[in-house]
Amino acid sequence: MGHHDNRTSGASGPAGAAPEPEPDLGPDLGPDADPGTVEEDAELAALALKILVAGGFGVGKTTLVGAVSEIRPLRTEEQLSEAGELVDDTGGVDQKTTTTVAMDFGRITVRSGLSLYLFGTPGQDRFWFLWDELSQGALGAVVLADTRRLEDCFPAVDYFEHRRIPFVVAVNCFTEARRYGAHDVSRALDLEQGTPVVLCDARDKDSGKEVLIRLVEYAGRVHTARLLDSVGPQAGSV
Repeated sequence: MGHHDNRTSGASGPAGAAPEPEPDLGPDLGPDADPGTVEEDAELAALALKILVAGGFGVGKTTLVGAVSEIRPLRTEEQLSEAGELVDDTGGVDQKTTTTVAMDFGRITVRSGLSLYLFGTPGQDRFWFLWDELSQGALGAVVLADTRRLEDCFPAVDYFEHRRIPFVVAVNCFTEARRYGAHDVSRALDLEQGTPVVLCDARDKDSGKEVLIRLVEYAGRVHTARLLDSVGPQAGSV
């Protein structure tokens, strides 16, 4: 697209000198601009956040990721074997026939310009070496809990508390499980003050989405408070 040069001869530098090149102002967004370029720039500006979905064996992590993901979720499930019976406690989840051996992966768009990448962690102790890799760069985590096996989520709670990764506890309300209030679960898990506890159905997309929204809001407040604390003393010393 041509440009009209409205500069006077006196503004173009010494007499006889070539005019200085105009600065590159990025893509031309005028009426003749390629709309594909604008769309690509908008996609680059979109925010993507990494979220972990953790909890004990058979608590519903794979189910939650699959329910909310807008893409076909990546799963790394294998059939339970007789050898695994020695290390995997299937009490209370007798109908479970598979287990995640690496991770689950899914994606959900919460609103325009904000997407969440979901990484479901394996629940068995022998796969814990993967957690450090998966937690790198995570905004926060969802710890799924089953009130029939509440102790199974203790390791995940300890892991995120010790690494100061914000998390919410989502109680997966199984049909045959006794119902407890959020306050009762919080006391039973001895959670740090302010850690949210929400009730959910891991099979339901809307319920899972509400859990994720609650996590993003909570993690945002935590990270903002930490940032303000880190810059507060320096700002006061200036």
